[in-house]
Amino acid sequence: MGRVTERRKVLRIRDGAVSTRPDTLVTEEPLEIRLNGKPLAITMRTPGDDFALAAGFLVSEGVLASASDLRNIVYCAGATADGANTYNVVDVSTTPGVALPDFTLERNVYTSSSCGLCGKASLDAVRTTARWPIADTPPLRLTPGLLAALPDRLRAAQRVFDRTGGLHAAALFDEDGELLDTREDVGRHNAVDKLVGRALRDDALPLSRTILMVSGRASFELAQKAVMAGIPVLAAVSAPSSLAVDLAAETGLTLVGFLRGSSMNVYAGEHRIALREAAAQG
Repeated sequence: MGRVTERRKVLRIRDGAVSTRPDTLVTEEPLEIRLNGKPLAITMRTPGDDFALAAGFLVSEGVLASASDLRNIVYCAGATADGANTYNVVDVSTTPGVALPDFTLERNVYTSSSCGLCGKASLDAVRTTARWPIADTPPLRLTPGLLAALPDRLRAAQRVFDRTGGLHAAALFDEDGELLDTREDVGRHNAVDKLVGRALRDDALPLSRTILMVSGRASFELAQKAVMAGIPVLAAVSAPSSLAVDLAAETGLTLVGFLRGSSMNVYAGEHRIALREAAAQG
């Protein structure tokens, strides 16, 4: 779909000089996700990879665990009163026998708004729905130098960001720091869902030997999505939230924040960081 970016006229002021010019902006539109025909959640996203986004979202919610759980995903024709297909509504059909959770109003608000529930309720929700423990056996051993190289590799893969400056990105790397996949979206949680959804459709879950790198901060929701996909390491260029750190500590997730240049903070899961190598380099 050609709706990733849009053009708008802007008034540009530079050093007192005024001009008008077209500017390229990232597109933001709502996506309604239906599960077996029933409305489930709405997220604001950048159009593209919508099926992967929906599948990844349902992995993080504990509905899907493998490609065999998924029957199909379709855009809903007649989503508007005049019967037009807006390509903003998708319906995910599960195979017979897939257990569906009881989506309470509270849980649905959480998944739709990305605001999170508070404290223990959030941690319990992940604990009770996680399909896989963080089980990279033997554990990944990552040098600080390898981690330090990931933000530049992520940035180099952000094609739409170069045109708009308005997108978040998420990328999967293998334990040697090689880029496996990257996705962009106006919401970093959507970018992660697109990565996880693509992995589910490729029957590649759990992602037990990978590193998830995200632009911006590491929220509880991003830590949740990493845990639900079996990812052992989450790295971010900005700060984590306190609840993200609590979840990482409880589940064994390695959480790295403020990953900038050769500097970084390790908030949990430091057993995966090769500290002797770091000391030797220092």
